Amino acid sequence: MPRAARLRPVGVPDETRVTGFVTHLESALDGTHYPAETIQTTHRDRPLWVRYDLPAVGRSVTREMLAERAPTMWRYRELLPVGDDPDVVSLGETMTPLLECPRLAGKLGLDHLWIKDESGLPTGSFKARGMAMAVTMARRLGLRRLAVPTAGNAGAALAAYAARAGLDCLVVMPKDTPMVNRYETVLFGAATFLVDGLISDCGRIVREGAVPAGWFDMSTLKEPYRLEGKKTMGLELAEQMNWRLPDVVLYPTGGGTGLIGMCKAFDELATLGWLETDTRPRMFCCQSSGCAPLVEAFAKGADYAEPARDPHTIAAGLRVPGAVGDFMILQAIRESGGCAMEADEDRLIEWMRLASRTEGISLCPEAAACVGVLQQAVAEGIVERDRRVVLFNTGAAQKYVEALEVDIPLVDARHPIDFAGPV
Repeated sequence: MPRAARLRPVGVPDETRVTGFVTHLESALDGTHYPAETIQTTHRDRPLWVRYDLPAVGRSVTREMLAERAPTMWRYRELLPVGDDPDVVSLGETMTPLLECPRLAGKLGLDHLWIKDESGLPTGSFKARGMAMAVTMARRLGLRRLAVPTAGNAGAALAAYAARAGLDCLVVMPKDTPMVNRYETVLFGAATFLVDGLISDCGRIVREGAVPAGWFDMSTLKEPYRLEGKKTMGLELAEQMNWRLPDVVLYPTGGGTGLIGMCKAFDELATLGWLETDTRPRMFCCQSSGCAPLVEAFAKGADYAEPARDPHTIAAGLRVPGAVGDFMILQAIRESGGCAMEADEDRLIEWMRLASRTEGISLCPEAAACVGVLQQAVAEGIVERDRRVVLFNTGAAQKYVEALEVDIPLVDARHPIDFAGPV
């Protein structure tokens, strides 16, 4: 099938060729097929999967071959829509560390706990994975103007990658979006607008105004490729754990692209025969009590979530009143034997500080919700002490200066400090 005209490479040497294994796009709602290498959005307002010729992938690459490749998200190119395309839009998306956290584990009543720390990615969050992939494919398919509604990190990531690709970018965000995210989008040259409302209001503005004016909507799960970028979190996790998946994965869930993407990654790895066991992680969807539509839907046994009423949380990435992929998230949780749980909004900063002070990891408030959920799940026996648990830190604490504000003692420069006093 013909593809868009080749453009000047960005960030990757032009020394390979395109050999993608994508067969088609598929509706997550009813399985309707769409051709690959064409501009697509959704089917009946619901997301599309990217599907691959996995037997052909298995004949082309092995687990052992991956170890010889550069430690970036692009090492999994046979399982990505870009194939060996040298024109990927990259800002250096390295594999992120999987950090063992024995002291935090002890405080939470666990024997084995790791944090998969996404905070070192470009623009300081896991959104870099999805936007690197989505912008790469947008430019490859000939799109020139990209727009996104955002409550935080997605806008900054799209602005950065659009700048890297030489594309125009429009970002619409609630006026109370964290300060750093607001300033970043402007820094990267995006046309940035604040709205007196929620991310759902921003999404409506993008749909009703920007799209007819020629801006392509890059909203969560409104195009197929951000999901494929987020999927690399699951591919990395499997490889870092020597192809034996953990027992439990806790993921802070707003739009839920990462949770859905990881489950897709695990399915593809299982089909390839790369996993050491058939056991999949129990996936825990973690939300704040200030905005927990998926928790409510899970508790009711519903397939779809009702929009949250009066959504409020300091964890901006969790303030998503209604997720377009809600049915995909709920299905993935249930099939894994997992759970959707909420953490007390009033304690997010407490859990954020607990993890950061105990392990030195720059934990964001979204990940703090995972700490709170994990503490509750262990206390209630939902997660047993000896389970191998991985918690995702999806962004850097520095992106949330509002949550970091504290009173620091002011001392008189003419007098010594009592260093022997209490800390």
